[in-house]
Amino acid sequence: MLKAIRWKSFEPYLLITPAVLIILAFFAYPLLSGLKLAFMHYVLFEPGNIHFSGFENFKSLLADKNLPQILGNSVLWVILTVGLQFILGFILALALNKQFKGKNIYQSIVFLPWAVSAFLIGMIFKWLFNEQNGLINYLLVKLGILEKGIPFLAIPHVSIFPVIAAMVWYGVPFFGIMILAALQNVPKDIYESADIDGAGRMTKLFKVTIPYIKPTIIITLLLRVIWVFNSADLIYIMTNGGPANTSHNLPSYIFNKIFYTTDYGQASALGIMMLVILILYTLIFLKTTKYDDAGDF
Repeated sequence: MLKAIRWKSFEPYLLITPAVLIILAFFAYPLLSGLKLAFMHYVLFEPGNIHFSGFENFKSLLADKNLPQILGNSVLWVILTVGLQFILGFILALALNKQFKGKNIYQSIVFLPWAVSAFLIGMIFKWLFNEQNGLINYLLVKLGILEKGIPFLAIPHVSIFPVIAAMVWYGVPFFGIMILAALQNVPKDIYESADIDGAGRMTKLFKVTIPYIKPTIIITLLLRVIWVFNSADLIYIMTNGGPANTSHNLPSYIFNKIFYTTDYGQASALGIMMLVILILYTLIFLKTTKYDDAGDF
C-alpha cells in the first residue's frame, strides 16, 4: 500500500519527463549555447582566434552607431504593426460575429492571409511598392497624384513602412480569429440585461464586451508583440534592412551580423539583449494589464 502511494506521488513527474526533455533539448541547450557565445570572440572566418572576451561584445554593440536607429525601428515596427493588426482584427471580429448571407465564404476569404507563407507575402508587397511596375505607383500616376513612381523601398526612413503594411495585412486574421472565438462565448443574457438597462451600442461594447473578453485580448496582444518583435522575414525579403540599415529591426540586424560579418559572438549578444527586452516587456505588460483580474465584472 505504501509503495503504491509513493508511486502515485512520482507518477506526475514521470509523465511530464518526456516534455521536459524535449524542452531542454530544443530550448535550454540553444539558449545556453547562445549565452556562452555572447561572451566569446567567435568570428566564423577566424577559427584560430576564438576565445572568451567577457563583455566586449556588449560594449561593441553599445558603441554601434546603428543600434539607436535599429532599436527605434523595432519599437516603431511593433507599435504600428500590432496596433493596426489589433484594431482591424477587432473590427473584423465584430463584423463576423453577426449573421449575414454568405458569411462562411467571406470568412474564409478574410482569413486567407494567415494561410499564405511570409515569403510569398513579401514578394507580393515588394512588387506592389516597386517603382517601375508596382501597382501602387501605377495607380498613383494614373490618378494624377504623382508624375512618376516613387521608390518606396529605397528611401531612407520610409522603406520600413511598406514592410509594416505587409505585416499588418498578414497578421489581421490572427486577431480576427482569436477575438471572434472569444466574442462567440459571451453569454447572450448579459446583452439582454444591458438592453433592459437601456445601454447603447457603445456602452455595451466598452462595459460588457471588452471586459468579458479582456483575457483573450491581453494574451493575444502579449503573444503577438513577442512574435512581431522576433519577426524579420518580411524585412529581409522586401528591403534586406536597407537602405543604410534604416529598415532593420533587431532580428534582421542579427541576420545581418551572421551572414555578412559572421560574428556569432555579437549576434548572440544581440539575441540576449532581445531576450532581456522581451522578459521585461512580459513582466511589465502582465502587471500593467492586471491579467489575474481580467474577465471579472
